[in-house]
Amino acid sequence: MPKAKGKSRRHKYSYNLNRKRSHIRNAWDPHKSVAQNLAEMGLAEDPNKAVPIPKKLRVRKVESDGQQPGKKLVRKPYVVTEMELEASLPEKKSNTLSRDLIDYVRYMIQNHGENYKEMARDEKNYYQDTPKQIKRKINVYKNFYPEEYKNFIASLKPEKMEVQ
Repeated sequence: MPKAKGKSRRHKYSYNLNRKRSHIRNAWDPHKSVAQNLAEMGLAEDPNKAVPIPKKLRVRKVESDGQQPGKKLVRKPYVVTEMELEASLPEKKSNTLSRDLIDYVRYMIQNHGENYKEMARDEKNYYQDTPKQIKRKINVYKNFYPEEYKNFIASLKPEKMEVQ
């Protein structure tokens, strides 16, 4: 039986990614076990035990101190709040196109306008893209760099008026 296609590929390590969780590191007590440290922070050691799939609905007896027997005491709740705050931050968009693709799209628009069939027959179409593929590449360029695209189209209009 053949291997799965994606399994044999080497995964690249991202050096720019910040993997340090300073709030966990600061709250960590090296004299306690992993389970004790995570329980104090209010984090789950085993996700299967933290959110179990109930087989039957059980009625829990409330102890004399008012806490449920299944609940653990969280001594360091600030760790969870800091993690939630970090998770709520928006992700940085890393959508970029190669300089070659940007130049290709600009060349095609500059010489052919919106005529995708003519673009497909152009000699600079090295990869023999179909009209739909070229249109898709132009749309990707429009979505990634909307201001640059508007400025580029605005700069093309005076040139066309001079030709006519």
